[in-house]
Amino acid sequence: MSMNILVVDDERLIVKGLKHSLEQNGFKVFAAYDGKEALEVINREAVELILLDIMLPEIDGMTLCKMIRQHSDVPIIMLTAKDDYIDKILGLELGADDYVTKPFHKRELIARINAVYRRYGSHKGNDETIETSGLRLNVSNRTVYKGDEEISLTAKEFDLLSILVRKPGRVFTREMLFETIWNEYACDTRTVDVHISNLREKIEHDPSKPELIKTKWGVGYFFRKDIQ
Repeated sequence: MSMNILVVDDERLIVKGLKHSLEQNGFKVFAAYDGKEALEVINREAVELILLDIMLPEIDGMTLCKMIRQHSDVPIIMLTAKDDYIDKILGLELGADDYVTKPFHKRELIARINAVYRRYGSHKGNDETIETSGLRLNVSNRTVYKGDEEISLTAKEFDLLSILVRKPGRVFTREMLFETIWNEYACDTRTVDVHISNLREKIEHDPSKPELIKTKWGVGYFFRKDIQ
């Protein structure tokens, strides 16, 4: 089955190479060479995943990521020529799901895309609904409601919350969460912490004093099971 992917990069040779590789792997590819053009494609086409370069004309990648997150939870993988820790963390804080540093191996990128596809595909036809502590998660359409208000989550934020609420009270280490959601074994604990922080901002009454997603200091995180 195909996935509609938008590649956003101002380097046309990179876009051409990615388009060729992705199409050979069964994906349908749209291309944009600046942030403004990317928004036009997103508004026009049914984009299911975005490969987004940070350094873009018109609208830079960070700003574009923030704009997309205001109305969509489409998975975003940031592409950056900088091996810069700050850029990566900022991208995650703005709502990106993953990042790849240039130069990257195309097989690695395709593996990351396929991992996202598998996570989404595994929920098709599943009408499971999880209700706990004032939250309602619909697994089939990957939506979350807090009372009557829909909460917009990124793909990985939803995956994190889904794992935690399924086993309230169980402590998950950062390593366990990273391996499960990012499909990697070399844990980047800061990545997990950033996503947890973003989740708290969206679902907690007071993110500075979280009552739903709790921290087990020195270990990891858990969802409280005694709140009704």
